[in-house]
Amino acid sequence: MATQSNIQKMHSATRRIKVNIDNAVRIHRMFSAGIDRFLVVAVPLVFCWTMPVDERVEAAQPNVLLIMCDDLGYSDLGCYGGEIMTPHLDRLAADGMRFTQFYNCAVCVTTRSALLTGLYPRQAQRPRLRTNMITLGEALRRAGYATSLTGKWHLGSEPPLRPIDRGFDEYYGVLDGCCNFFNPAKPDPVFYNGGRSRPFAHNHERITEFPEGYYTTDAFSDHAAETIKRFAQREKPFFVHLCYTAPHFPLHAYAEDIERYRGKYADGYLAMRQRRHKRQAELGLFTSLPILSAEEDKKGNYRYDYDVPDWEQLSTAERKREQARMETYAAMVDRMDRGIGRVLTALDEAGVSDNTVVMFLSDNGGCATWPSGRPGQEEGFLRYNKNVPVGDGRGYEFVGKGWGWAQNAPFRQFKTWCYEGGIATPMIVRWPGKVARGSITHQVGHIIDFMPTVLELAESDYPREFTENELLPVEGRSLLPVFRGIQRDGYRSLSWELYGNRAIRQGDWKLVWGASEKQWELYDLTTDRSETKNLAAIFPERVTAMARDWEAWRESVEK
Repeated sequence: MATQSNIQKMHSATRRIKVNIDNAVRIHRMFSAGIDRFLVVAVPLVFCWTMPVDERVEAAQPNVLLIMCDDLGYSDLGCYGGEIMTPHLDRLAADGMRFTQFYNCAVCVTTRSALLTGLYPRQAQRPRLRTNMITLGEALRRAGYATSLTGKWHLGSEPPLRPIDRGFDEYYGVLDGCCNFFNPAKPDPVFYNGGRSRPFAHNHERITEFPEGYYTTDAFSDHAAETIKRFAQREKPFFVHLCYTAPHFPLHAYAEDIERYRGKYADGYLAMRQRRHKRQAELGLFTSLPILSAEEDKKGNYRYDYDVPDWEQLSTAERKREQARMETYAAMVDRMDRGIGRVLTALDEAGVSDNTVVMFLSDNGGCATWPSGRPGQEEGFLRYNKNVPVGDGRGYEFVGKGWGWAQNAPFRQFKTWCYEGGIATPMIVRWPGKVARGSITHQVGHIIDFMPTVLELAESDYPREFTENELLPVEGRSLLPVFRGIQRDGYRSLSWELYGNRAIRQGDWKLVWGASEKQWELYDLTTDRSETKNLAAIFPERVTAMARDWEAWRESVEK
């Protein structure tokens, strides 16, 4: 039986033979006719041996490793301007391509439903995964892939909505949105979620006990690595979807990891944001560096609208606690990066790296969530965490209003908003020999593009029916032209809606409606990606037309 590893070795051998043949041909052109007699005989003989192997390799569907983290800010990674130590993701970027204009759906659950189905999230009714939708797991299993999902699911914890019900051969992780990192069986605090427990499972079996020294980020990394090694021994290609809960709250990290960042954030939110902006300029991340948007104050009663605290007005104790929050957050990202390093090593050790497309992104912008939405909630939060160090598994902390905004440099706002800070994500792809190393693309991409992209990789189609149900037509477009450095046909429109926030992008024009101010704002992203110069009063006809298109879009997806 030919495993993927063996095929990969044959592929490498074939490439070496081709190089030798090319060298021989060049030598042939340089030297006398006397060597012709050798090449005329030898070259066809070599091709007779290599072509069958090459045909098998070229026809082989690539494996896909799709990694998504939770609540990561746009500028957190080193390769996007951050100071957090992320050498493995930085190496992935150096070996592949970074996107500067890739979009998600602003919050965990909408992004997950869109990524898995290739459809805009349907929010008017539940469940989010319906019988007229096919998931990536189902579509790739249909194409002959082994499929696995590790980590956060957040789309249903009971049949028929679990990962194993929706196309994944292997599942391990939290079926809900978040959990205690050291002990997932520990219920949420009453102040946050009424003391609710979060279901955790391995395939059909619920897990309710976790060993000493357990940490979800490590467990998810190790499970994905072991799954890759196991799948690589089969004849099938594989799809492994790794969904970290890091760095989503609660802020939990090992003390030794936190220590690596001790004191690095002593000068506050704005100073960190400014340093990241400067680093983005040095990296050449944008064709034209967007200006750094200013801190914003609360504008209305939208529950995720906050004042950015004035660092200079905080007491010494408050600053110390704030520093500890960002130090812990950085430690969580750092630990995740090291886990990704182990997962990438598993590809190398299994001999399948060259035939695996690796993609990485975040489900939304950095998270500024603060427990102040209900009367008495913030007081309960303070009591629960009193005398508990940030990062300790006994506590339940948030990175908060200042850091959650600052992490999205240079953009406005954060998770749940439809400004760029809420919906723009780092996106990295590595595909050896196909994606140019160290490249940056400014083409627009969206999370609904993953379905058509992986189906094209798998040389499969998007079916009209599945399990005797007629499917909604896929709404994304393949990213393969972008991966290959080709300009693809862009979207006429991309639209968003969440919790009263709205947006529509047409070309480089973007119309945004904030849930607090409740009015349309218009921005030209060519010159104002940070959305600081509202042009609505100058182009009222464009506002009217784009608003009408957004209404038509919303009606079409929710009908």
